[in-house]
Order: sequence, then structure tokens, then C-alpha cells
Amino acid sequence: STQSTWGLLACSFRMNAQLRDVKNYVHVCKDSVQHASALDSCDALAAMGLDDHQFSLEAFEENLNVNILSANDDEMTFDLSGVDAPIANALRRILIAEVPTMAIESVHILNNTSIIYDEVLSHRLGLLPIKVDPRQFEFRQADQTEGTDRDTIVFKLDVTCTAVPGAPATAPPEEKYLHSSVYSRDLVWVPQGNQASEFGSISIVSPDILVAKLRPGQSIQLEAHAIKGTGREHAKWSPVCTASYRLLPVIDIPKPVCGADATRLMQLCPLNVFDIEDGHLVAARPRDCSMCRECIREEPQLVRLLRKRDHFIFSIETTGALPPAILFLEALRVLVDKCSALQRRLADATHCQKVAGDDS
Repeated sequence: STQSTWGLLACSFRMNAQLRDVKNYVHVCKDSVQHASALDSCDALAAMGLDDHQFSLEAFEENLNVNILSANDDEMTFDLSGVDAPIANALRRILIAEVPTMAIESVHILNNTSIIYDEVLSHRLGLLPIKVDPRQFEFRQADQTEGTDRDTIVFKLDVTCTAVPGAPATAPPEEKYLHSSVYSRDLVWVPQGNQASEFGSISIVSPDILVAKLRPGQSIQLEAHAIKGTGREHAKWSPVCTASYRLLPVIDIPKPVCGADATRLMQLCPLNVFDIEDGHLVAARPRDCSMCRECIREEPQLVRLLRKRDHFIFSIETTGALPPAILFLEALRVLVDKCSALQRRLADATHCQKVAGDDS
């Protein structure tokens, strides 16, 4: 009958809306997180007529969007939308482990009478971030024992602590002694080859990083060699302090909330996400939501907490060697190179199988 047909259509419409909701959002509930897994199969929802999950390069290019929210020399926050979690996570991992920088790898200690062991001192020096563009250097080959001006940066450190004549005994060490603290600024760059004319100046990112403490009569004399590497080999080559992302928070208020309920929910939120406009509760600052769930603990039917599945708020904090925007572009370049290498290997494997089939 006509009535039953319309009923089936309405039921199908509601079901499709619910499935699209599951497909597009992660649901943060009172005591659990639901629908967190992505629908990787292109035919997962085909039975219900939702077959738009099939990958299309044209659709990917159309939906991909990068919107920079804030950026400076040290940090950058941007929206990355239109991609699945594997792409976002690949960029995060590449930023941490596969974008190269320069770091101190070998330390030749001539004299160390401080209380810090040679190995610990060398480790501390290796973790000092160097402000130089690593793209202008080459990787040192595994069988190469001597460095060149194209793959090595040389620093020297020669510091001796002495007492200040006539200083009061009760004065702090900084006033009683000269060079009582060894800082990163005490490392002196020694240009090799044409480095002086090509780079102008190379130094540690921050001049005030404490390396060691000395007392009268103690000294440190050494030469440190920095080479190019990646964080996959050692964390000292990682160009970022942090590289992280989170899914975009979406706060849905299914029905109007007003009066005492609106006031109570607004006051419950510790991050001041909600406002009251025209007597109704509104999510004025949804990006600030940390999903603490305070607003849904007692009456979860008033507010729905969601996260957009393909919209990531990405944050990059650099160590200072390169600006975060450059690091992101370098991570994209590495990802493109990986995809190109995989494409070539697949083409070679397909060619080999075809040749083997022809021979048989």
C-alpha cells in the first residue's frame, strides 16, 4: 500500500542518516567512545546505497584542504581536512623520524676534568639543536671515515673555570667564578672549506642551554662534529619537539536547551565552550572542547559530543632548525617520494609477473 511504501522510505531515510552519521563522526559517549574505526572497505555501506566511500583521486583533490590557523618560527597549528587518519598519522611519523637535520654525532674530548663523564657530556652535546638548513648538506656515506665541508659541521669548546679575585665567599657561583656554567653559546663554530662564505654563521638554536657546571681548576676542551641524519636513527636528529593531531570536536545540541538546563551545562564546562544566546544554549567555542564529558555525565540526551572523522587539527613545534611550515612541506615531499617508490616497485613486480606468464 501507499502508506507502507512511505513508511519504508522514511525508515530507509532515517537509517541512511544514521549510517552517514556513523561514517562521518566518532561518537564520544558518557563512558565509552563509539564508531572509532574507519570504514576502510569501499563497499562497507554499499548495501544501504552509501557507496561514496570508494576512493577517487579527483574527489580526494577536491576535498583535501589545509588551513593555517596560527604560525610563527617555532609553532604552527593548521586544519587538515579531507583525509583519513592513516594519511595524517603518516605525516606525523615522517615529521618525527624521517625529515633530516644536523646533530653532533662524534665528540673528540681532549680534556674533561668536570664531574660529568665523557659519555654523558657527549650525549648532552648531541641533543643540542643546530640552527642550519640541513637541505644544504649531504648525508655522510657509511664507509666514509673523514668528513668534508659538504657533510660535516665542526664546533670547538674550550672553557676553564677560574675564581674571581676578591669575590665574597657568600656570593653566588656566578659572581665568585668565571665560566662556572658552560652554555651552548660557548660552542664555537669552526668553518670548513667554503662554509664561512656559504652559510655566514652557524650556531646552536638557543644560546642559553646549560651543558655543564664547573668549579675553579676544572676545564672542558673538545671538538664536536655534526652530521646529517634522521630521527629514525636517533632522536637527536628529530626536527620537532612535538608533532600531533586531534580530530575536530563537533558539539551537537539535538533539541533546544534553555532555562536552568542551559545555565547548568554552561557552568559545568571547565573550558567555557558554551554560551547562552537568546535564552538557548549554543556551542560558541567547540574547538576548545577537550571531550571531558562533564556536559553529558548526568543528562547525555541534551548534548552529543562528536569528532569529525576526516578533519584533523594538526600541531607542529619545531626544535628551531627549520620553521614548522618548511618541515611540513618536507614531510609532504618525503611522503610523495615513498609513494613514487612504491609505485615503481609495483610496476616492476607487475612487469616481472607478466614476463613470467609469457615465458610459461
